[in-house]
Amino acid sequence: MKAVYLEKGGSVNVLQYGDIKTPEDCGENQVLVRIKAIGINPIDCKIRAAPERFPVTFPVIPGCDGAGIVHAVGLHVKNFKPGDEVYFSQPGFNKRQGTYTEYVLVDAELLALKPHTLSFEQAAAAPLVFITAWEALHGRARIVRNQTILIHAGAGGVGHAAIQLAKLAGAKVITTVSSEEKANFVRRLGADKIINYRTQDVVAEVSQWTDGKGVDIAFDTIGPEVLQSCFHCVKPYGDVVTILQPAPDTDWGEARKRNVRLSLELMLTPVLLELGGAKCHQGEILMQCTALFDANKLSVEIARTFKLTDAAAAQDFLEQDHPAGKLVMVI
Repeated sequence: MKAVYLEKGGSVNVLQYGDIKTPEDCGENQVLVRIKAIGINPIDCKIRAAPERFPVTFPVIPGCDGAGIVHAVGLHVKNFKPGDEVYFSQPGFNKRQGTYTEYVLVDAELLALKPHTLSFEQAAAAPLVFITAWEALHGRARIVRNQTILIHAGAGGVGHAAIQLAKLAGAKVITTVSSEEKANFVRRLGADKIINYRTQDVVAEVSQWTDGKGVDIAFDTIGPEVLQSCFHCVKPYGDVVTILQPAPDTDWGEARKRNVRLSLELMLTPVLLELGGAKCHQGEILMQCTALFDANKLSVEIARTFKLTDAAAAQDFLEQDHPAGKLVMVI
């Protein structure tokens, strides 16, 4: 089968396109999926740049997100059959393969039927970002109706998913963007207050919009500097959730003073640690997302589509341009 793979870490130039052995047999609880489209995520670039930081096996096939058609199922798989259209997010850890390929074996717990209303390209763009946002808002922050949430980088993959899920939960949403184009995008998603972080003081704008009280939840999708500012935006006893690792020199003083509850969100954990129940939960999240997509209550934005043969250009575009929405590849 054709695949994109790497034999060492480095720049996008280490990505190769060629032939890799097709998986032969499904494990008892696995499904062999013929990939139609692949979602591209920042974690793909991190694995490419420094594969030694992850439990991968060379040659490494990157990619977590995929959508395609079930080709074969394992002996104990009851919920899927050949011909089913599915989508999923599964990193290529612990002797698994990633999704930059024509066929991939997937743990059945992580699969869900593809929404009827989405194309394969749209479906492939959705899993990682919607699972991440769902776990962050519902699992970590325990969001409830009428709360106010600050979502950083609302036009990004996780950000645009989080805005929609927060609005469905009945929350008021403040979000940050870097341009008027992205402001228009998040406005269409339902954001109540939009802050251009290039021209406005985020902390001051949040304080003014909340009458000095701060938000109930601050969601960091960017990294250490933004996490630091979150502590000044959240109300006392509020929640801060980050999907990045805090920097060693993080100043926790303001968070401590406000008695903030800090949560870390990493949707890769179920596969990293082989947690069966957690994998099932992520499959259930995708099933709920399927229903919401098909009810036109969720949408996924595709910024640009590439061919699998152009994986290097796709990753370079993601790293350099920070587009609104998601990038996908098709086979």
